[in-house]
Amino acid sequence: MRSRLTDTFRSRSVRALTLIALGALVAGCSSAGTAGTASSGSGDKAAPVKVGLVYSRSGLLAAYGKQYEEGFKAGLAYATHGTNKAGGHPIEVTEQDDAGDPAKAVAAAKTLVGKGYKILAGTTDSGVALQMAPLAAQNKVLFISGPAATDAVTGVNTYTFRSGRQSYQDILTAGTLLGDANGKKVTVLAQNSAFGQANVAAVKAVLGKKGAHVGSVLAPPSATDLTPFARQTKDGKPDLVFVAWAGATAPALWTALNQQGVLDSSKVVTGLAGTASYPIFGTAGSKVAFLAHYFPGAGGGNAVEKAMLDGITKAGGTPDLFSPDGFTAAQMIVHAIESGSATDTSAMVKALEGWAFDGPKGKEQIRATDHALVQPMFTARLKGSGSAARPELIDSIQATEVAPPATKTAG
Repeated sequence: MRSRLTDTFRSRSVRALTLIALGALVAGCSSAGTAGTASSGSGDKAAPVKVGLVYSRSGLLAAYGKQYEEGFKAGLAYATHGTNKAGGHPIEVTEQDDAGDPAKAVAAAKTLVGKGYKILAGTTDSGVALQMAPLAAQNKVLFISGPAATDAVTGVNTYTFRSGRQSYQDILTAGTLLGDANGKKVTVLAQNSAFGQANVAAVKAVLGKKGAHVGSVLAPPSATDLTPFARQTKDGKPDLVFVAWAGATAPALWTALNQQGVLDSSKVVTGLAGTASYPIFGTAGSKVAFLAHYFPGAGGGNAVEKAMLDGITKAGGTPDLFSPDGFTAAQMIVHAIESGSATDTSAMVKALEGWAFDGPKGKEQIRATDHALVQPMFTARLKGSGSAARPELIDSIQATEVAPPATKTAG
C-alpha cells in the first residue's frame, strides 16, 4: 500500500474520492447504507440473487483479498440486518480465486455469467480489474471493483463501479502533505504493473500540473533484490519520493531504501498499508509521511465503522486496510437490489448512480457521471516501532478535496 501505497502517494495518489452534494440521498433509498424495503423489480420474490466474488484468495495480494472478503461478509450482514436477504431475495455468494491472474479471473467470471450470475465483485489487482470491466459491459452484468486502485476503472463503462479508492485520490491526499510542488523534482518508485503505472500517471497529472518535474523508477513485480532500484532513486536526487508499492516484497523495499539513505536524503511519501506492514519500517517509520485509504479507527468511530469492526472481529477476522472495500461492496449490492432490481442490471445501475450513503470511512457518494466513489481520505504517522507500531491520525481529508476529475462513463 495502499498497498495499499496498496491494487501511495501510493495507491495512487490521492485519487479524488470526492463528490459534491454528499448529503443528498437518491430518491427511494433506504436509510444510509442499509437494506430498505424498496421494490426489487420483477421476478419471483423467493428466487435467490447470485453474486460472484472474484478476488485474490492466493497469490501476491492474498492478504488484501482476505481483508476484502472479511469486510464483504460483515457488510452483507450489516446491510441485510442479518437476514442475508435483499428485497425478499436470498443472496447467494460464490467465491472464486483469481490468484492475481487476469486470465484466471476472466475465466472464472465467464463461468459465473454463463450460470446466470448478474452481479460480480472483487478484483484485488488492478490488472485483473482492467480485464473484468470489459467483460461486464459485454455481458451486461453489474461489476463492483475493489480494492484495485487503477484510475482507468472509473468511467470505463456503464456497468462498472468501484467500492474503494482510486490512485488519483491517493495522490491528492499525498499532495496535502507536500506543500508547494512548483519546481520540485518528484520520483515515483513503483512496480512496473497496472497499479504502478497508474500511480505514475496520477502523480504526473496532479503534481505535474502544479509545476513539479515528475519521473519514475519502475521495478519488475517479480523482483526481490530491490537495492538497485533504491540506489537509482537516490542517484536522481529527488526532492520527493512517492512510493506506490503492493505485495509481499514491501519489507525488502523499505530495507533497501533505508540502507541506501533515500529516507534521509529526500522526503518520502507513501500509502499506509495493512497492519502487517507497520513493523517493516522499524525506526524508519518516523521518517515517512503516510497517506491513508483506511486504518481501524480512521473513521472516527462512526456507527457504520463500528458495525464493520465488530462484525469482522466477532467472525474471527482482523479489520484492516481493505476491509471497507468489501464492506462497501456489500452495501452497494444490497442497495442495487433493494432500490433497483434483483434481475434487471440496468435498474441496478440506475439505483447506484448518485447514491449517497454512510460507509465505514464516513459520508460517501457514487458519482453518477463516471461511477467514481467520492470518499474521505486520511493522513497519518506511525508511532512506535516493530510490533508496537501503530498509526496515528493526522487529518481527515474531506471527500470533495480529493475527488478525481469527473469523466463521462463510456457506454
